[in-house]
Amino acid sequence: MTDPRNPQLQGFLDAALGALERHAICDRARASLRRIAAASHRVEPHGRAPAARLPVCAHLDPLLASLADHPAVGPLAHAFRDVAPLLVWRTRADPDGTASRNFPTSHANAMFIGPGGIEPRSDIWIGVSLLAPHVRYPDHTHAPEETYLVLSDGEFRQGDGDWFSPGVGGSFYNPPGIWHTMRSGDTPLLALWALWNDGAGAA
Repeated sequence: MTDPRNPQLQGFLDAALGALERHAICDRARASLRRIAAASHRVEPHGRAPAARLPVCAHLDPLLASLADHPAVGPLAHAFRDVAPLLVWRTRADPDGTASRNFPTSHANAMFIGPGGIEPRSDIWIGVSLLAPHVRYPDHTHAPEETYLVLSDGEFRQGDGDWFSPGVGGSFYNPPGIWHTMRSGDTPLLALWALWNDGAGAA
């Protein structure tokens, strides 16, 4: 029998999926999130790596504290704070040189549920990206569709479009295969993302 889900992770998933669906702005995002929510009822064995933080994570606690009373994402910030000690934070490469020079030491990603996450699995990926101030993330693309929920100031771009700023509680949808990126300004950037992986994989 599969062990029950970690209660802090379950509390976060409840808050995150609820906030993602409330703020989704298109039918494709809502359909993707419904598939993710349905799949999340099945609990996979944990067997995760030990929790790990990186120096850039010093920005996390102040960001979450600033969101505690926010009407749109306050409950999510509280749930995030409760589960944060379980996260494994990692960096990613910049294969094509589109990131800022400070990117290697000024960003971190963590997976709540998905490959390398608190609950490792391949069908649904719910994670978060954290950027220190004045950092540009590399242009990247992946096969799974993706819905973002933005938890800070910051700018994003899809394909060759203009940079846009969703604001705290803003959301947007990345269709499969679209190139996209993000960058922080004078303050750190924190963004939650949820991917539905139908078996196509990711890059």
